[in-house]
Amino acid sequence: MQAAAETVDGVFRALSDPTRRHVLERLSRSPASVSELAAPFDMALPSFVAHLRVLEGSGLVRSKKTGRVRTYQLVPRRLKLAEDWLGRQRALWERRLDQLDDYLLALKETEK
Repeated sequence: MQAAAETVDGVFRALSDPTRRHVLERLSRSPASVSELAAPFDMALPSFVAHLRVLEGSGLVRSKKTGRVRTYQLVPRRLKLAEDWLGRQRALWERRLDQLDDYLLALKETEK
């Protein structure tokens, strides 16, 4: 259970930064090289590569080096971890709010 929690934590940590989210959006279209991914951002390449390391460390992307070019691609099943966690939270809170609604309706009926 601890390992699963750490994996989900890593995914959310990676998703917490807007630069990394933009990279994931770009990679959802097709794999890309570091230079292609870095082009839209106004930051030094070492800083940008640090973002790629976080994404790769979380398992959201993987890279392959061919010659001098490193290409990144999205690993969608890691995003599913975050989606599943959020789905469980949504179901929990919907259940709790339904219970609160039932309680308030019953309370209103007893006041009549």
